[in-house]
Amino acid sequence: MTSETVLTLVQQTLWVTMMLSAPLLLTSLAMGLLVSIFQAATQINEMTLSFIPKLLAVFAVGVLAGPWMIRTFLEFTRKLFEDIPGIIG
Repeated sequence: MTSETVLTLVQQTLWVTMMLSAPLLLTSLAMGLLVSIFQAATQINEMTLSFIPKLLAVFAVGVLAGPWMIRTFLEFTRKLFEDIPGIIG
């Protein structure tokens, strides 16, 4: 196992992690921004107002993007297991 192999494996792992977390994190960011603009415009400073819409939006995106996320993760894991003999030897 060379250092080049390890770096490639780490790079692929970080890329897959970023791709899987991006939909949920970007949804949370967008909903947080929209709720904060709404709170600033109406001067309502209720804590649940910022939490509940974010939670619902992340849940909805998780349901919609879930099959893609699972498929991507399973493809990466299968490829990783198939490449184990080449990585070791």
